[in-house]
Amino acid sequence: MCISVYIIIINNEMAFIPYIHSTYNVNGFADDLSSRIVAQTGIPTDRYHLGKLILQGLKDDPDFVLQIDGATGQSETKKSALERSIQCAVSLTELGLKKGDVIVLMGYNHLDLAIPLYAALYLGIIVFNVSMEMTDNALAQIFASNQPKAIFCQNRNLANVKNALEFYEHDIKLLTFDDNDQKDVLTFSELMTGFGSDASIGSFKPTDFDPEETIALITETSGTTGAPKGVALTHKNLVISITFNRRNFGRFSTPIKSLLIVTPLNWISTTLYVLSSSILRYKRIQSSKPTTIEHICDLINKYKPSSLTTTPPFMLTLLENKERCDFNSFKHIRLGGCAITTNILEYLMKSLPHAEISIGYGLSEAGGGRVFMNRSHPLGSIGQPVGTFNYRLIDIEMQKDILEPNVQGELWLKGPAIFKEYYNDPESTKEAFSEDGWFKTGDIMYRDEHFNFYFVDRLKLLIHYKNHQISPLEIEKVIRQHPGVLDVIVTSVTDVQREELPCACVVLKDGCRVTEQEIKDLVKDSLSDPKQLRGGVIFLKEMPTTPQLKIDRRKIKELVINTVREA
Repeated sequence: MCISVYIIIINNEMAFIPYIHSTYNVNGFADDLSSRIVAQTGIPTDRYHLGKLILQGLKDDPDFVLQIDGATGQSETKKSALERSIQCAVSLTELGLKKGDVIVLMGYNHLDLAIPLYAALYLGIIVFNVSMEMTDNALAQIFASNQPKAIFCQNRNLANVKNALEFYEHDIKLLTFDDNDQKDVLTFSELMTGFGSDASIGSFKPTDFDPEETIALITETSGTTGAPKGVALTHKNLVISITFNRRNFGRFSTPIKSLLIVTPLNWISTTLYVLSSSILRYKRIQSSKPTTIEHICDLINKYKPSSLTTTPPFMLTLLENKERCDFNSFKHIRLGGCAITTNILEYLMKSLPHAEISIGYGLSEAGGGRVFMNRSHPLGSIGQPVGTFNYRLIDIEMQKDILEPNVQGELWLKGPAIFKEYYNDPESTKEAFSEDGWFKTGDIMYRDEHFNFYFVDRLKLLIHYKNHQISPLEIEKVIRQHPGVLDVIVTSVTDVQREELPCACVVLKDGCRVTEQEIKDLVKDSLSDPKQLRGGVIFLKEMPTTPQLKIDRRKIKELVINTVREA
């Protein structure tokens, strides 16, 4: 497979568009599926109706094993998922839910979790996947801003959900995936057996709607650099993201034979895998048990998955258990979710020589898929653009296009996978886009002369010190080189002169003793004067995380401010 990069400049707007030459099988598979649907319905836009694509995908190859719960050993075929999702869709309709309504899903990765997701997409119902670790206050904010008509959860979440709904004025259906005898709660089993007739199920047809305008999914941003927002993705956004990312591969119909899922459904990447597996025909291996290293190793040894998508820290932790875990089944490993240093990437490639390791860059606002793909590009690069988007690098101060290589700027994107809006938040939506419709990612990058892109940092995270803009990521990369450091986040504190002073929050490896001065000296020996740790070093037992299990920089900032004040 060869990659060409086309540079197009129209009205001083620059777009770097790689053209991917892949096999007919990969392109033809998705096109054949959508073409059959359009031939049946006579509606050209149905090629982007995610619910109809899933429905047809489940009808094809009915005996194919779609998902396995490694905690119980139970599995489910496409035929079973098809029948149960149709039953669920009929039941939701009889409960009064319709196109445009919102449902909340929060649950373990069991076999039932995907069923209401598929059913909702058949009907044009909007799905909001929510973390099971959400507090009462966080849930109350989500319910107030998104106004769901039904909430699916586990028994362990019922008390929190009811507390969050205490002042909720709208009628809402509470459903639990567990057995439950509370009168105001409907169990998933009751939903699947107490509604619908054989005739209604047998004659079921998905709802017709415009997939370009109809919202399919709300996914919450991590909120690490500001208040979390609900990213509203349409059916077309998601179909473009799902199918085009697979066209970067040259095998039919995807290089994935079996995928190990280690993250919850509220991760956009997990949702995309749950959706795409029904269309592109690969097996999902997941578990309704908590994600521990021991359990994941057991799943790998038993089911021998061919693919894994995870974060670099989790992969490093897995490799610490390589004596008890057989990694030889992995053919492809995708890494994302946080920055990765060159030395860590080299270590991973050396430790897993039989697997293709790719890193990339993606955004919820860009459909959750990859914006750049790195498969054979220079170490440290996030890769070259995928063909779904147009790209611009913008000078932050001058607000003009950067046309030359090796100059940092903010990445702007435009394309059919870009999200529709921040749900019920027109002000944030307006701020996110330029007047001519480009999405401003807030990420600082540069490219080399071969159009390999390099991530620098989040614009909102840059530290301003004496007219210098300092990237926390650059300092973090240096500190991570210390053999006693497990993790580090660099933030800032403000002095009396309103200058932002870099401050490092460090988590040490078990049994290691490192002093503040050692960390400061390491930075002093490696970086220029403005980048020194004038705000100090704070040692933590662990990093605080968001409900999406990402580092919570806002909490770290608060912790640093309070620590400095106490000092």
